[in-house]
Amino acid sequence: MEDKAKRLYEAAIQKLKEANDELCRPAEDVVSFMVCQNSHIAIEHYLKGFLVENGIESVTTSSVDELYEQCKALNGNFERVNLSGFECEAHHLDSRFCNGVSNVSRCFDIADSLDKFLREEKIIS
Repeated sequence: MEDKAKRLYEAAIQKLKEANDELCRPAEDVVSFMVCQNSHIAIEHYLKGFLVENGIESVTTSSVDELYEQCKALNGNFERVNLSGFECEAHHLDSRFCNGVSNVSRCFDIADSLDKFLREEKIIS
């Protein structure tokens, strides 16, 4: 399980980097959907990685909220990660929420805060 968790964390870190790279482009060149999708995948992978590392195989259809609740049950410090404002549904290509840099930056901020939290907790390095 440890190897699977490591792969999930590595994939999350890569997706967060890709989202960040997209956000660093000039605003008119940013592909909002790419930031949203990569951030969403990073969030899911961070949460699933933590669950797998703790012996819980998450169901692939679990929502981010369900994964987050499971993580909080294992480690109450997850309360420090604020998921409010996570309304994106990355798998919906026509989602209006993914339009515009200001909207998708919240998804990126959540993914980034999860990354920072996991590093502070020494779960990832």
